[in-house]
Amino acid sequence: MLFPDREALPSQVFHQICKMKMFSVAHKTVFVVDHCPYMAESSRQQVECDVLTKSRAQGVIPLAPVSKSLWTCAVECSMEYCRILYDVYPKDKLVNYIVSDSEFHILNSWRREDQSTHELMSALAAVGPPNPREDPECCSILHGLVAAVESLCKITELQHEKRIALMDTADRVANRGRIICLTNAKSDTHVRMLEDCIQETIIEQNKLAAGSDRLMAIQQCELVLVHIYPQGEDTLVSDRPKKEISPLLTSEVHSVRAGRHLATKLNILVQQHFDLASTTITNIPMKEEQHANTSANYDVELLHHRDAHLEFFKSGDLHMAGTSTRENGLKETVTLKWCTPRTNSIELHYCTGAYRISPTDVNSRPSSCLTNFLLNGRSVLLEQPRKSGSKVISHMLSSHGGEIFLHVLNSNRSTLEDPPSISEGCGGRVTDYRITDFGEFMRENRLTPVSESSHDPSGKLPAERAKAQLERHTRYWPMIISQTTIFNMQAVVPLANLIVKETLTDEDVLTCQKTVYNLVDMERKNDPLPISTVGSRGKGPKRDEQYRIMWNELETLVKTHAGATDRHQRVLDCIIACRSKPPEEEDRKKRGRKREEREDRTEKNGSKETDDKSWQDSERLKGLMDKDEQESEVIKDSPDSPEPLNKKPRLTSEEIQPPERSKGPVSLLTMWSNRITAVNSRKHQEFFGRASSVNSKFELYQHLKDENGMDVHENGKATR
Repeated sequence: MLFPDREALPSQVFHQICKMKMFSVAHKTVFVVDHCPYMAESSRQQVECDVLTKSRAQGVIPLAPVSKSLWTCAVECSMEYCRILYDVYPKDKLVNYIVSDSEFHILNSWRREDQSTHELMSALAAVGPPNPREDPECCSILHGLVAAVESLCKITELQHEKRIALMDTADRVANRGRIICLTNAKSDTHVRMLEDCIQETIIEQNKLAAGSDRLMAIQQCELVLVHIYPQGEDTLVSDRPKKEISPLLTSEVHSVRAGRHLATKLNILVQQHFDLASTTITNIPMKEEQHANTSANYDVELLHHRDAHLEFFKSGDLHMAGTSTRENGLKETVTLKWCTPRTNSIELHYCTGAYRISPTDVNSRPSSCLTNFLLNGRSVLLEQPRKSGSKVISHMLSSHGGEIFLHVLNSNRSTLEDPPSISEGCGGRVTDYRITDFGEFMRENRLTPVSESSHDPSGKLPAERAKAQLERHTRYWPMIISQTTIFNMQAVVPLANLIVKETLTDEDVLTCQKTVYNLVDMERKNDPLPISTVGSRGKGPKRDEQYRIMWNELETLVKTHAGATDRHQRVLDCIIACRSKPPEEEDRKKRGRKREEREDRTEKNGSKETDDKSWQDSERLKGLMDKDEQESEVIKDSPDSPEPLNKKPRLTSEEIQPPERSKGPVSLLTMWSNRITAVNSRKHQEFFGRASSVNSKFELYQHLKDENGMDVHENGKATR
């Protein structure tokens, strides 16, 4: 056990801290049960004795229901408290049982051989029930409370061993305990009188212990007073939470009806006093007694140390483990599902803890079957109930040496395995983390020792300056490569490194402005950007869209630091000014977009080139068609041009073009048709007019003009 440095603390403070480290209040528990005549009163909770009504013969009078006395209810519930305590803590948690009537009766001692329910039940049987004819004036719970304080001053075996081990500093061994009083108080005034009596007794006993080696002074005592009253009556004592009466005594009051309400209350108290938690095992298959061939599913609730649920608390998965509130609404239980065991042999599992268990209802048939099943050497795996996904085995029930333990299995990655991939972390299957940049970020923000002589002119402490720098560096820092553009560009590195500084010089501002101008030049040249296309189809965004994304991100980065100084604001103003493009720049961007769309369309619908002459002819023909189409478009679009000729001369075989030009490259059918047309044109005699035409023109009806005395010149125009 580690203690703080003795030289670093005053001796008084040091001893006080060490005392708190040794023994807790849970080390000693004293039960004081009222045995006065009024405890023989009925609790008025009836118990049916004649349950086999169907097999009763005719004429047999049924048994009348009975009810337990307040004494019986108090004994049963207190023994259940002790049973759970002994199951979970068989050694270091001790109970002293005292019965109070006209005098006190101590039923056991602090010795380990007296710490068992068998010893207590035997002693209670010897005491017997309260005598209702005894004089109530002679009986009082005060006799037992005084004896309880005296018992707390006695040294236990564990305390004695610690004192021997620390002979020179025996005062480090603390002496604290708890008194649980089960009685029927008269009023709140009666309760305050009992608290005052205990307080005075503690002071007196501490004076006696100061001069004795066999006694120990009480540093802290907790009084838990449980007022028991019959069902159907109104209580005269009010509930009160824990209250500090003095530095040595704290007190709390619980007013509970006898019967099942008292059992539930003590079950909750034992969990609170000893850091216990509840786990309910569901879907346990058990054969029915009446029908041996059938089975039904049952639930069994177990109590154990709350550390068995520590992994749930750390991960926040209590809702996934099936946390539910029980009927009383005061305590919660974690639900785990039974996994049918496949073998009798105990497999080796990676366990992180093992904790003793105690069934809540030890006498029920499901609890008895489960404990017998486990004590026979079987092991049961428990899984977290989930609506979807694979099952998670989180716990295992198994017995060792006749005791049943709840084993906590490591449901996460074992520390003995290889380190996990970064893609298996909280981010899911993400593989493009900026790991290299993060390593550089860690180096830039590494803490180093600083001497006390170093002084910052701003008056900030080194730790405060480090926090401020870390805050500036993380104002905008994307973690994934695909979520950033500027941090993937080498051209932006100077600006990104300077803008996070607390102050900028004029030279720094000039460097940032040069970086911005370089980006403007890159955009003017239409240089590509490192845009990630992960998770997107196609080629990604267009070039101007890429630059728009880049400028938005750069502006976001600088805006987070623009309010630091005026020089930071100058950098932001430079970016805003460069983003405001003149009209001619916008026209150039539009032309660039059209060119990119045309290139994309050509690339999408393009075909392979071959060395065939027919392919070359088609390309030449397509050029001629483009030229003619442009000329025709000029003619049609011009309002002053004359109507074009309807008839066109037939081209030669080398200049044949298809009647209709399809958009895009020439198809194989069109090429083949053009070739067949050219071949067929050579197989017939050419028309006389086309063969003797001048400049592709021929004058019609020349014989009529000759008869009328008109001449025809070589240029085709007639003159008189």
